[in-house]
Amino acid sequence: MRIGIDVGGTHTDAVILNGDKVIAATKALTSADVISGVTAALDEILKQSAVSQSAIKTVMIGTTQFTNAIIERRELSRAAIIRIGLPSGRGMPPMVDWPQDMIEAVDAEIYMLHGGYLYNGWPIAEIREDEVNKTVADIAAKGIKNIAIASAFSPMNSAPETLLAEKILTAIPDAKITLSHNFGRLGLMERENAAIMNTTLLPFADKVVSSFLGALEKRGLNCPAFISQNDGTLMSADFVRAYPALTFASGPTNSLRGAYKLTGLEDAIVVDIGGTTSDIGVIQNGFPRESNVVVNIGGIRTNFRMPDILAIGLGGGSLVSEDGKTIGPKSVGHKLVTQGLVFGGKTLTTTDILVAGGHAEIGSKESVAHLDPNAVAQAKATMHKMLNDNIEMMKPGGKDMPVILVGGGAVLVTDGLKAASKLHRPENADVANAIGAAIAQVGGETERMLSYREIPRGEAIASVTKAATQRAIKAGADPETIRAVDIEETAVPYMDEGATRVRVKVIGDLAQ
Repeated sequence: MRIGIDVGGTHTDAVILNGDKVIAATKALTSADVISGVTAALDEILKQSAVSQSAIKTVMIGTTQFTNAIIERRELSRAAIIRIGLPSGRGMPPMVDWPQDMIEAVDAEIYMLHGGYLYNGWPIAEIREDEVNKTVADIAAKGIKNIAIASAFSPMNSAPETLLAEKILTAIPDAKITLSHNFGRLGLMERENAAIMNTTLLPFADKVVSSFLGALEKRGLNCPAFISQNDGTLMSADFVRAYPALTFASGPTNSLRGAYKLTGLEDAIVVDIGGTTSDIGVIQNGFPRESNVVVNIGGIRTNFRMPDILAIGLGGGSLVSEDGKTIGPKSVGHKLVTQGLVFGGKTLTTTDILVAGGHAEIGSKESVAHLDPNAVAQAKATMHKMLNDNIEMMKPGGKDMPVILVGGGAVLVTDGLKAASKLHRPENADVANAIGAAIAQVGGETERMLSYREIPRGEAIASVTKAATQRAIKAGADPETIRAVDIEETAVPYMDEGATRVRVKVIGDLAQ
């Protein structure tokens, strides 16, 4: 048996699975300290199932905490940003296209140094020792501990980033450094953006991971614990401390897999409505469609590999304007039960609109009796329009598809959705994220530059697949269940011998 937990901005969902059967499920409010909500959810499912802690073999955790932190501009720490690439790129400095409120939240110190490489391996410029020393000294003097380093074409040659990181750690031993080549593809600015966001989340990551592990330990769960990555596979809790950005979209990714598990639909659009956001994605052949373009997270462009998810600021705790024409992106989140009107608070939320419209019996209906019926109707129309418009944007080639509604906030959809060929609301839909986390698998990925003139294509792909398989086995996958789920071949122009970039991703079940 295994436990799946999903920690969202408003609710913490938990399930116990025995094989494919859900034997216990619950939703608890996400607490400010995170751990209380996780503990409450664990207590409830262990009580429901009467299962001994020793019978639980694995715990899988998915979370939207880091995505929500970026979207809501909270829990972000000051960072130093170092770009290695001068004299190129001077006119487009780091964070040049970031929203102003995000720039203010990060309050970064930016440094641009000479160095880096071109796509063909030739250096742009030599690294200057005086620039490096001056930069390191200034960061140390300002007491900044969280540092992002991005170098031109570092996925092909990471030496400049690695060298600078070593120098920083010599001067600032407790520095937390993110190297951009661990995240994204060749495009500098999007890869740099991902590294910056990861860096500003590092202190928060320590807090969240410690809370997760503390909750499990407190409940006597001494089995292995894993956290979901944004590709639907698993990573260790310690790895998340260093790379929280790899969890971006892991919550909605889990919901997509959970939606597939609950309905059996291999091709559909999934709308996961939580307390803070609505995440819209596409499942193809039972797995999330991966994005092959720039991905926007909280108004910031990134290019690291992740599912194609469109997140909008609509959830059960989203703030509603008095006239009902504007909803979100701000949300009261887990404070809904104290700040929402139906709970005696003073903030108008979408949940209040739901109750005022007679679509749910939550809290005190008398608390929203004063709301203008026209404003309530307008707010409902605004919610449905937001969903319909964004579902249309996600349709593959504009093709009509069934829509699966999941998440605790799915009750907000009261009038159907015109963008759906058919609307599905499966049983246990409110805990689809936790189910997706519980069925998550172990992945392995390898990328190599090869020449099909020297090695036949079939042999080249087989060799990369073998390397990816070995990584998956090392990460804990059952060898008998491993299969390739994505093979990407990209011809590289202007390079000799017909060079081709080959990337293979495999997945397998967690070995018992």
